[in-house]
Amino acid sequence: MKVEITINGIRTSHEVEPRTLLVHYIREVEGLTGTHVGCDTSNCGACTVHLDGEAVKSCTVLAAQADGSEVTTIEGLADGDEWHPVQQGFHECHGLQCGYCTPGMVMAAAALLEENADPTELEIRTNLEGNLCRCTGYQMIVDSVRWAADRSSQ
Repeated sequence: MKVEITINGIRTSHEVEPRTLLVHYIREVEGLTGTHVGCDTSNCGACTVHLDGEAVKSCTVLAAQADGSEVTTIEGLADGDEWHPVQQGFHECHGLQCGYCTPGMVMAAAALLEENADPTELEIRTNLEGNLCRCTGYQMIVDSVRWAADRSSQ
């Protein structure tokens, strides 16, 4: 079946198997490997992207379900050479350890800040609870999101 998905502002169109997951479309068809496949069961959140502005785990969405939609991946989050505040926060506060969960964490956090520009620590932790860090560096991740929220409000 043919799907048309706009990814990071670029319209794509490909024939895919009806069972193709969005994460596999992004990585294997489009070659955007910043979105990670961690568990393939929606438990870890490493595959989080924005689908029509909402954070979703792309291993739970068929490419066919995203037909006609806009997807933003970690590669499309920055504004040219300027990192998104959450990306900058991860850099400033050492929010990434091994980096495997980082794209999903950043995408989930960016969606949170779109909805709530000044979240509490509890709101950050609650929002990110579907994203797992195998290095268990959660405090630095929370600090990174808080840093981004503080800089965005200035």
